[in-house]
Amino acid sequence: MRPLHARIAAYYADKISRHGVGPRGVDWTCTATQELRFVQLLKLCDFSGPLSLNDVGCGYGALVGFVARRHPEADIDYLGVDLSPAMISRARRRHRGARGRRFVVGSEIPRIADYAVASGVMNVMLDHPRALWEEFVADTLRRMRTSSRRGFAVNFMAEKPDGTATDGLYRTDPSRWTLFCQQTLGCAVEVVGGYGMREFTLLVRPDHER
Repeated sequence: MRPLHARIAAYYADKISRHGVGPRGVDWTCTATQELRFVQLLKLCDFSGPLSLNDVGCGYGALVGFVARRHPEADIDYLGVDLSPAMISRARRRHRGARGRRFVVGSEIPRIADYAVASGVMNVMLDHPRALWEEFVADTLRRMRTSSRRGFAVNFMAEKPDGTATDGLYRTDPSRWTLFCQQTLGCAVEVVGGYGMREFTLLVRPDHER
């Protein structure tokens, strides 16, 4: 996975260098759609008490800022993880001094938390072979499963109605990764769709959390 991880890090370093901190800096089109995705992912989390959250592919830390605005009363121990040193540098500057927010560079998730989320991590395949990209997706999902006590959430781009591909992007059917999470990771899966974009979100919980 190292060469693939290096390509991803370089891609996003270029994005943040070109566009700065904001949705375009992490390859989203606008704040509204970026935050609509956050809403779906965070349906996994119970904010009624203290919780810990790992944000995989955290970029400049947009999600933790969104959580703070949407759930100002929540007690959250947040860790952002990203492959790109450039992203983590921006995140640390942006959230300097904020309590309960840490950011680290790497492919490993260095702690077990209540929840993990990943927004957009699986989408930008670049020119990698699909089979290799799906190894990366499976590896990421395994890491999220083993580092999450109560579950994890991830979004994917859905296939087009005519089945055509989009250059550089990974599109898939919900059943592909639903079955993987059920059969390989031993989890219960809720598929969230119908929120106005051609994509879907998986809310994945260990069987004992059902």
